Amino acid sequence: MVEPSVAERSVIDHGAYFTSGQIVCSAAVDIRDGEVLTADGSRFPFDYLVIATGHRDSVPRSRSERLIQYKAECDKIKSANSILIVGGGPTGVELAGEISVDFPDKKVTLVHRGSRLLEFIGPKASQKTFDWLTTRRVEVILEQSVDLTNVSDGTYQTSAGETLKADCHFLCTGKPIGSSWLRETILKDSLDNRGRLMVDEQLRVKGHNNVFAIGDITDIPELKQGYLAQRHAEVTVKNLKLLMTGGRESKMATYKPGSAIALVSLGRKEAVAQFPLITVIGCVPGMIKSGDLFVGKTRKQLGLNP
Repeated sequence: MVEPSVAERSVIDHGAYFTSGQIVCSAAVDIRDGEVLTADGSRFPFDYLVIATGHRDSVPRSRSERLIQYKAECDKIKSANSILIVGGGPTGVELAGEISVDFPDKKVTLVHRGSRLLEFIGPKASQKTFDWLTTRRVEVILEQSVDLTNVSDGTYQTSAGETLKADCHFLCTGKPIGSSWLRETILKDSLDNRGRLMVDEQLRVKGHNNVFAIGDITDIPELKQGYLAQRHAEVTVKNLKLLMTGGRESKMATYKPGSAIALVSLGRKEAVAQFPLITVIGCVPGMIKSGDLFVGKTRKQLGLNP
């Protein structure tokens, strides 16, 4: 959104790397014994199934449409003198950080309903992030929300009755779990009270030996992060290969929840990092993520030119 050219490398068609199977561009709507039904009326039989529907997000389906969307959002940032960001999780914080570094003359306000930023990690990292943003003239308002349904001439109202002025806004709050479609399927009894799929240590959905779940949709007690979803996939692939070649279940690989490690970019060169024994902010953690945002590494893993 701040630098649309990054999207040229980070928005990837599935067909660019997934060349040995079939890609179906239709939503799954039901699971019955041994088959998945899609919204276009197709049926796909399976011996093994992996659920990886993560969080629901309404983004354009094609790469070209997504690139156009990023360009439009960048134009909105460039033309605005004042910008409101709603949500103080990693997306809102990273967006505020990038705008404050690339466009230091713009007035940026970040409103978050929680008592601190980045509530998914520890208070030390939250405070360091708050201090970093405020020293770059980002106004951070905590314990308030914004009514985005009643905006008039760039005037916004907070839950505390405060009036904010901004030329545009970006909503960076959490997305709902992508499991609502499972509530009428054979997996409905495998959902916990938060809508996550309950899995065993082999990442099989409880009660279904031939169905696996990976990523944000699982009930694994850990931070929901991309690199952990990759680890889920690696364990699941090992177990699928074992089972599909007649291996014994006792030999299946197990998954251990990841530790509370988090890395949030702050502008071009800095970041805040939480490790099990220490929290660090500045250029050193920034060298790990902020320069390339792991785009080159991910492209290489997919067999694409970094």
